[in-house]
Amino acid sequence: MADRPVPVKDMPLLDVKLGQLPSWLATRNYSPTGVISGCRSGYNRFYNKYINVKKCGIGGIAMMLTGYVVISYIWSYDHIKHDRWRKYH
Repeated sequence: MADRPVPVKDMPLLDVKLGQLPSWLATRNYSPTGVISGCRSGYNRFYNKYINVKKCGIGGIAMMLTGYVVISYIWSYDHIKHDRWRKYH
């Protein structure tokens, strides 16, 4: 039996077809509280998946530290590039 069709507003992003994307984006909440709640739910999902697990490991913490290192390098790349191009220190 076929499943009942799910409204576009209730679908997760990965289940939305390309033609349904504009209508799906129109149903999102873009107010400041909506954006904050979206970030909070994303953080909670990450925390529960990688940090708050029964069999804990270093994977989630290593992923967070790696992301921090990459972002810090990107932010300071201009300074590093100019130091590398100098002929005399």
